[in-house]
Amino acid sequence: MDGNEGTQISALPEGCISNVLSFTSPRDACTLSTVSSLFKNAAESDTVWERFFPKDFQSIIARADDHHSLLASSPTKKHLFLRLCQNPILIDDGKKSFALDKWTGKKCYMLSARDLTIVWSDTPVYWRWVSDPDSRFEEVAELIDVCWLEIHGKIETQMLSPATMYTAYLVFKLAREAYGWHAPPAEVSVGLAGSESTKSRVCLDTGRGRRLHLPIGYPKEREDGWLEVKLGEFFNKEGEDGELEMSFLEVKGGHWKRGLVVQGIEIRPASE
Repeated sequence: MDGNEGTQISALPEGCISNVLSFTSPRDACTLSTVSSLFKNAAESDTVWERFFPKDFQSIIARADDHHSLLASSPTKKHLFLRLCQNPILIDDGKKSFALDKWTGKKCYMLSARDLTIVWSDTPVYWRWVSDPDSRFEEVAELIDVCWLEIHGKIETQMLSPATMYTAYLVFKLAREAYGWHAPPAEVSVGLAGSESTKSRVCLDTGRGRRLHLPIGYPKEREDGWLEVKLGEFFNKEGEDGELEMSFLEVKGGHWKRGLVVQGIEIRPASE
């Protein structure tokens, strides 16, 4: 940019620059805010950050128990946006969490273990429900002993951001006394209800899976200390109206398993 172009831009009203920035992305707005003090002020405005929220974010926030305090303690739209990126809020009686992707403003959800269908989870000899200080939810599901492991989750596609590729993950950890995860890989799938789903295999025993050199997925450690393993991807088309189903199954090996602690299933925009 030469001197004349810089002078011309600096002559523009701040509101005009804010309006232009609102058509970019959160990542671009933060980058452009370093150009000059004029751009910094424009990039901080509510006009810009209001456009980065999903259109229905007000109705989503209203599903949180503490939504009034959340709004009251956020002096600007940028503050609220960043808060939702860094600190997921609990909605739907604490059974789901909601957050925003910090680079795009797309919607992210985690379905708690209580919001999933876990076969035998209501039978104390097989599963137990416990609190975990590291979980964002009130309860997690801890596997005591089963040889038939079946976990399903579902979410309405209209709850997701349109025209977006999503990835679903099982969020879990293994207790110290865990065993049985050297068994055959689990089968995972993601897809619309009533349609063919994408299927793959994963191994929660990372050492065993890599030794076998199998084409399967492995867990990765998250920033919050939990583990996650990819269940699959789904492109949520514009106007899509259906139910997204996600599954984790290990029902063929007949091996007894213990020590899986399930926090939930997270659905978030796929990484670029």
